Amino acid sequence: METPKLLVDCQCKNAEGPLWHPQEQRLYWSDIPQGRLFRYDPKTQTSEQIYQGESVGGFTIQQDGSLLLFKTKGTIERWKDGKITTLFPEIPEEQETRFNDVIADPVGRVFCGTMPAPDRLGRLYCLDLDGLLTLVLDELNVSNGMAFSQDRRYLYHTESEARIISRLDYEIATASLSNRQVVLTTPEDEGVPDGMTLDAEGYIWSARWNGGHLFRYAPDGTEVMRIPFPAKKVTSVTFGGPEYTDMFVTTAGADDRANEGEGAGAVFHLNLGIQGVPEFLSQISV
Repeated sequence: METPKLLVDCQCKNAEGPLWHPQEQRLYWSDIPQGRLFRYDPKTQTSEQIYQGESVGGFTIQQDGSLLLFKTKGTIERWKDGKITTLFPEIPEEQETRFNDVIADPVGRVFCGTMPAPDRLGRLYCLDLDGLLTLVLDELNVSNGMAFSQDRRYLYHTESEARIISRLDYEIATASLSNRQVVLTTPEDEGVPDGMTLDAEGYIWSARWNGGHLFRYAPDGTEVMRIPFPAKKVTSVTFGGPEYTDMFVTTAGADDRANEGEGAGAVFHLNLGIQGVPEFLSQISV
């Protein structure tokens, strides 16, 4: 098995949400607590910081190539070539928290989760094409990584502190979610599930915060592979590259590498010959 290769030592406190930009053929990711966004160009093998400001808990790539940023207090902004346009200045119910992980659906809507607030657990919203925001799931103990099945019938959703990945029936016409079923529960002593994606075979890839590994599971939740990383906090994974066989994995903890591992806070690359699928592009037109 190929060993993860250090791609960019960005020294992130919490590198998260990697996304492959299909038009640009570049990788983007966020450093949430330090309020930074980065991108990496495989052709030149160079990386750059493109944003510094409020924390970006998650983002999508819009059909026009811009980025849709999901930030603190429910703020949603569009980033295009360094220029930021505010779509939603805030969500009143999310004043004391932030967005965490988000995903565009096949139509171009965005499912966006929030962290727990001081007086309640997290939530999952659906942002429709016209900007209508609807609460779809409540009482979530850290809403995290999501992925759609290739047949577009299911949404997989990670609830980190509950240590579960669930599968929900998904109705593409209405974006409704139902029939939530737990696919897998991670062991208590192996960290918590964080970001995730699905490959072209429908297998689940789940990063493990405080678990030091990236895991691959069969659709029924059976573990089939675990890949160790030189970082305790493996945060997320995405597929990219010309054939979507390149895997990009983010980690956290560069501020404490003595305890978190020598690769903590870096971005890694793998190519196992396993093909992924492109993420959907958002099409929010507020």
